[in-house]
Amino acid sequence: NPGFSPSVLHVPNVTRQDQRRRLPVHNQAIASSNTDFAFSLYKELAVATPGKNVIFSPLSVSMALAFLSLGARGKTLTELLEGLKFNLTETPEAEIHRGFQHILRMLNRPSNLLQLTLGNAMFVDERLNLLDKFRKDAQELYASEVFPTDFQDLEAAVRLINAYVKNKTEGKIVDLFEKLEPLSYAVLVNYIYFKGTWKTPFDTNLTSEADFHVSENRTVRVPMMHRENLILPYFRDEELACTVVELKYTSNDSALFILPDEGKTPDVEAKLLPETLRWWRSFLRPRWITELHLPRFSISSNYKLHDILPKLGFNEVFTDKVNLSGISDTEDLLVSQVTHSAALEVNEEGTEAAGATGIDLNIRSLEVIAVHFDRPFLFAVILNDIQTGHLIMGTWSLAAWPQLLPLRR
Repeated sequence: NPGFSPSVLHVPNVTRQDQRRRLPVHNQAIASSNTDFAFSLYKELAVATPGKNVIFSPLSVSMALAFLSLGARGKTLTELLEGLKFNLTETPEAEIHRGFQHILRMLNRPSNLLQLTLGNAMFVDERLNLLDKFRKDAQELYASEVFPTDFQDLEAAVRLINAYVKNKTEGKIVDLFEKLEPLSYAVLVNYIYFKGTWKTPFDTNLTSEADFHVSENRTVRVPMMHRENLILPYFRDEELACTVVELKYTSNDSALFILPDEGKTPDVEAKLLPETLRWWRSFLRPRWITELHLPRFSISSNYKLHDILPKLGFNEVFTDKVNLSGISDTEDLLVSQVTHSAALEVNEEGTEAAGATGIDLNIRSLEVIAVHFDRPFLFAVILNDIQTGHLIMGTWSLAAWPQLLPLRR
């Protein structure tokens, strides 16, 4: 016993309704909407890529789409913000943008304990005249840099954009765009890079090969990290039949690992809602863990979100009816593609992850507890210094993350 009394280790019997009544209210709209959107997008990505790991940065995707909405008008604007799960009656558009502005400022504060870079950029052809208001709002609210780009040479434009994203993500995201559509006039990019060190690292000497049960009929060998006799925030959710463990970074931000019981993964997936995440985090309590087994893994992904987002209500955005007249009054802009790339590494020292989203604009009690993450699990990185906390990245199994949008004329 490391000094915790039984009363400290006891998990109180509190209902989900009790927990909801105690939720913080400040900054809740942005955090809750982002989490709701993250889980909705995850479910669609899982359906679109059956049998594959899913990794993405929900914050990168949300911010890219919110950035795009600065130039949207009419039904397109409403569709973008409601698609991001915002209730426009309760949270006005201006408040949404100020919320993302606050996130950018908070997350880009210098820290010796955490490497985190989050930002936006616009690559704009000289033939496209940006409205002064859009240029000003993009800089003030989304701290967006603007780079003059020759989109008449599409291959050179792709190289320029990909090199920028590669540099901003420490080489983790190499080819955000494979190609741009003809008549591309601008690309909006959001990038994110995260590197955190575990408060208590794993001993590399204890890592060994072990079975990971991908499914009932498929098992693979993976490098399994191992720790013994430690105290970790822990919650056993009997209602959803899953185990939740939190690992802290030196910055005091968190990695949340959710392990469904065998055969219960579909049930847990169905309950991936903002209140579920808040419920888990609210009832984490220090527990004595006799054994913790966690795979060391490195994965990446690339998604064509223009095929996925219409299923979440983003319909007009990808048609000729899209209204982006708030960006330029000289050209009719269309969204041609939305591409998302993500990369994640979890090892003995900590976590390194990166993602990018681009928008191409074209014309037209003391229990003995052992936790073995040897089957599909959910992993999320949550930043704790922004009041209610923001989910910046997530994966399923050995998963994935960030995003992009292209627009065409």
